[in-house]
Amino acid sequence: MNTFKTILLMVLLSVILVAIGGVVGGKSGMTIALILAFAINFFSYWFSDKIVLKMYGAQQVSEADAPELYNIVRGLTSRAQLPMPKVYIIDEDQPNAFATGRNPNHAAVAVTAGIMDILSRDELEGVLAHELAHVKHMDILVGTIAASIAGAITYLTHLAFFFGGSRDDDGMNPVALIIMIIVAPIAAMMVQMAISRSREFGADEGGAEMCGHPRYLANALRKLDMASKQIPMDANPSTAHMFIVSPLFGGGGFSKLFSTHPPMEERIARLEAMSMGGVR
Repeated sequence: MNTFKTILLMVLLSVILVAIGGVVGGKSGMTIALILAFAINFFSYWFSDKIVLKMYGAQQVSEADAPELYNIVRGLTSRAQLPMPKVYIIDEDQPNAFATGRNPNHAAVAVTAGIMDILSRDELEGVLAHELAHVKHMDILVGTIAASIAGAITYLTHLAFFFGGSRDDDGMNPVALIIMIIVAPIAAMMVQMAISRSREFGADEGGAEMCGHPRYLANALRKLDMASKQIPMDANPSTAHMFIVSPLFGGGGFSKLFSTHPPMEERIARLEAMSMGGVR
């Protein structure tokens, strides 16, 4: 169900992108928007992992450098029948983690120094299982492409604002043009965030099944949620969806629609329900 929902949302993002292209340049603009979408997807597929790792100064470690961390990842990948990813540590106090890479054969798992200071071995296993579930589901690629298309939509709406829309005919009604310029980026952002939240639920469930103990991750999320609110992190908003807990401060209510992560209490409740029912 999560996969079906993600496909629908990705299609919706692409439709918004092409529609905005039409507003900016008519039929030619729609063609350019399609080319832009393919270019974004190509660039994201090959280079997004390298960019984000460099952005956060992640340092690759070996088994000799971080034996416990490395051994946990190796044990989980063996159990899940995944290739061994590269392992990185980020010199950040905020406890957090993310996975990146275009597919399981080119994956990387990164954790902050802070996460290894506050989590037990079992809790760290739960977190790493969550990240490896993202790798197995290829969520990193989906999330990166969604973020890139949403960014392209925002860029095209700026062009529409400055150039006044298509010249194929008499042009768009100015009021309708202004509404589209305002609404399209907001709609794109909401769709992108919905994709991110859907994939987080899937990774929670997949990670719990991978390590066999849903409470490992539930307990870790409690600690990470509290610590992330107390310890700031200089994170780029465009990459917030990649982390296991949002590195940014957010609110409740209407702002949840623009959150990259589901409500923490709901994530924990689902994991505890899994624990009560048992995981094979």
